[in-house]
Amino acid sequence: MHDKLIKLRDSISCKIKWDISTLIQYSTDASAYKETPIAVAWPEHKSDIQKIVQFCKQNKIPIIPRAAGTSLAGQVVGKGIIVDISKHFRNIIHLDTSNRLVTVEPGVILDELNIYLKPYGLFFGPETSTANRCTISGMVGNNSCGSHSLVYGSTREHLHSLKMILDDGNEYSFGEITKQEFYEKLRLENREGDIYRSIKAILESKKNQQLIVENYPDASVKRRNTGYALDMLLNTCVTGEDSPVNLAKIVAGSEGTFGIITEITLNLVASPPKHKAVVAVHLENRTDAFKANLIALKHNPWAVELMDNIILECTKGNIEQQKNRFFVKGDPGAILIVEFFADDKNDIIKSAEEMKADMQSSGYGYHFPLVWDDETAKVWNLRKAGLGVLSNIEGDAKPVSLIEDTAVPVDKLPDYMADFEMIMQKYNLECVYHAHIGTGELHLRPVLNLKDPKDVELFHAVGKEVASLVKRYKGSLSGEHGDGRLRGEFIPLFYGEEVYELMRKVKFAFDPDKIFNPGKIVDTPPMNTSLRYQPGQKDNPIETIFDFSKTRGILRAAEKCNGSGDCRKTHLSGGTLCPSYMATLNESNSTRARANLLREFLTNSTKKNPFNHKELYEILDLCLSCKGCKNECPSSVDMAKLKAEFLQHWYDSKGIPLRTRLIAYITHVNRLGSIFPGLTNWVLSNKFSSKVLMSLLGFEPIRKMPLLHKVTFKKWFSKNRAEKKGKKGKVYLLPDEFTNYNDVHIGVKAVNLLNRLGYEVELADIFESGRTYISKGLIRTAKRIANRNIEKLSGIISEKSPLIGIEPSAILSFRDEYPDLATPENKDKAKFLARNALLFEEFFMREVDEGRIAKEQFKKDNKKIKLHGHCQQKAVASTIKTKEMLSFPPNYTVEEIPSGCCGMAGSFGYEKEHYELSMKIGELVLFPEVRKSSEGTIIAAPGTSCRHQIKDGTGRDAVHPIEVMWEAIE
Repeated sequence: MHDKLIKLRDSISCKIKWDISTLIQYSTDASAYKETPIAVAWPEHKSDIQKIVQFCKQNKIPIIPRAAGTSLAGQVVGKGIIVDISKHFRNIIHLDTSNRLVTVEPGVILDELNIYLKPYGLFFGPETSTANRCTISGMVGNNSCGSHSLVYGSTREHLHSLKMILDDGNEYSFGEITKQEFYEKLRLENREGDIYRSIKAILESKKNQQLIVENYPDASVKRRNTGYALDMLLNTCVTGEDSPVNLAKIVAGSEGTFGIITEITLNLVASPPKHKAVVAVHLENRTDAFKANLIALKHNPWAVELMDNIILECTKGNIEQQKNRFFVKGDPGAILIVEFFADDKNDIIKSAEEMKADMQSSGYGYHFPLVWDDETAKVWNLRKAGLGVLSNIEGDAKPVSLIEDTAVPVDKLPDYMADFEMIMQKYNLECVYHAHIGTGELHLRPVLNLKDPKDVELFHAVGKEVASLVKRYKGSLSGEHGDGRLRGEFIPLFYGEEVYELMRKVKFAFDPDKIFNPGKIVDTPPMNTSLRYQPGQKDNPIETIFDFSKTRGILRAAEKCNGSGDCRKTHLSGGTLCPSYMATLNESNSTRARANLLREFLTNSTKKNPFNHKELYEILDLCLSCKGCKNECPSSVDMAKLKAEFLQHWYDSKGIPLRTRLIAYITHVNRLGSIFPGLTNWVLSNKFSSKVLMSLLGFEPIRKMPLLHKVTFKKWFSKNRAEKKGKKGKVYLLPDEFTNYNDVHIGVKAVNLLNRLGYEVELADIFESGRTYISKGLIRTAKRIANRNIEKLSGIISEKSPLIGIEPSAILSFRDEYPDLATPENKDKAKFLARNALLFEEFFMREVDEGRIAKEQFKKDNKKIKLHGHCQQKAVASTIKTKEMLSFPPNYTVEEIPSGCCGMAGSFGYEKEHYELSMKIGELVLFPEVRKSSEGTIIAAPGTSCRHQIKDGTGRDAVHPIEVMWEAIE
């Protein structure tokens, strides 16, 4: 096989890889399944796809089409060549506004398509919870729906036509044709003709027609995606001379089992009305939701969605989702999210009030907050996080994707759920409920431990029993997530063997050698085989320096990643996660890929040191430790922490490189350099000496190294400390390693500003925060520093005399890493210190809220500020207080740049091998936004690395928010 793959590689223009790291990355998706592929290819042109198909046809090798890999039923895992179209096939080919049609390549992301369409007043109706990363071809493959399927239906209903490459290597078009054109297609002597003849033969049989009518889901079920959609073609291929025929309708939902889609044309809809609002109906009990839903539907909402108490409880522990819980009152058993749209707000208010009255008269609901317009995004983000936050449930038993896609006629949902509850009680199972209750589809996730052989058998038993239940209610086993490996086994049971045989004939017509995504929909293996975890396998205990007890060890911290792919969103969607993926669009640079490799090697390594694998080092190397994943990943996978732990163990086996030591111990280096700061700065800034020095140490010579101040901050403070005590109390300022040696001027302004505002300032007796050691993976040293600092500050720092930080990465070490580095006897002290370790702006706004700082103390100049937030600040704290502080002086306006990571990330951007990627990340959003700012606009950035990156990338000087506030004070 190896020799054959080399020949294939030499014949195509794109990359194809089969190293162990790549194969592990692509062995899973967002489902419970894992199958190791033969190779992975990233085609750049249609000709690449054609050659790969021809190769696979000749060698009888399966092809697995793949895009974002967010499938929940194992659709894109398999033992073949994975063809990933998500990196290169991303173009919007043509927009026809008059006919409301758009033609796209298969890798176009849904949110990005709608961003492109917005200026034209158009958008693509079906929207999924994965809209910021799912591709249009994936939506076609799964016939995706989304929250507004009450109004917009499924992808199939908006699919105009498509092109795809079939097993003979040729590209064919499928779209709406007249009955006359249909008869002409029947005469074609090629694969296309074979398909049309096969479909006609199947559907013209009276017996088959009756079988389809009797066994397919009730026509009222909008979400129907079990098997191939023969019922959608029944009334077009064999009846009515004027009925158009469109085989694209059966490709929708076919999950890549027919061929590889190369081009898609979609019907568009007009942008929704101007105003939208959500009524979040708080229910005492989860079971109330099924009947309350029927009441909500009487008032013509655009969407009705459900979140149950288990999901709501999980969101409490996620930093990002905490912000989205603003509308939640108490601990409801469930919340119905009922959304209305209208051009007149009064129409929404009327509908909401009438619905509320109906609910209350029937005894449902205790709180009905009405959330308007842009704020509704927070409500929906809380709902969309459902899949990810469920991974935060402690232990190996998790809510699993099993029966989470069943749909029944909505009026039968209460009875169906009552029967479903009886099945759960029979097996003594808990279950999580959420999602599309308004269309009769609930994502039902029983809590199972798929590491336990007994639960693996239960996985199968429950799936089979629920399939029979759904059949009884004339529902659909899959509403929008597809069959894949998960439900394919039950299709013969659900439809009956005769209908199932018709589906096998359809598959054979498109793909006679079964090379496209075999084992999905038809001829599916048992659904409880090829699982992500080996049932009954015992984990090897792994000793760590960080405390991973919250997740019961480092392995389970990596296992929290469920593959949902939130780390694959691009810069156009906003946020920080994941900067290296945003810049490269490589799966290998996603948090998901890193978690996959960590899970695999920590589970299966036979080495004494399971971290000692070069594949782990290589995949973690481009993690910038920005912490975006800790915040924005619904599962809160903290890859920065995992990387730091890994590096320490890697160095245990490989030794610590000189450059790593130099960066980690930079505080000691700067202390020596500060003896003769002028000489040190000359060496660092002289063109010849700096270039030689940086090249020798592995730094990018183009970069300008941070210079030392002529006097340290601590020395300045000892000579200039205020003699009078502050009337408003004492604060302790952290003289972090960056402020003390490099950014002394900011420390000086911080002290003067606090004194002017009436506070006594003391410097905390801290030599260094330990941030540099954490970022470079020397966490044993960081642990010693952390515990020394905890002990020094214990009894000094309190709510009344907090520790205030200037550099976010330094002060947030006390809040983020210290509790996990603290020794058992220092745990409580560390947690107390963390609560009272504040960013300067957090302290400032706290005092504003307490009435101790007034606007009258500041100038009334007009200033416009653009703020770039620090990554770790966004992840661990927030930029909200920074924006509030900067806009506190009268006439100061602040706009936050929608940038993620700046790309510098401490020393990352200085390192020669990372320089190009660092600048590429900066160019995504930050640099262009700074460049287009007027000269009079102040560029503010709290992070020292961020300010250096902005200077290197744009030539503009950025200032710390403290400097802005010092200039603003009277």
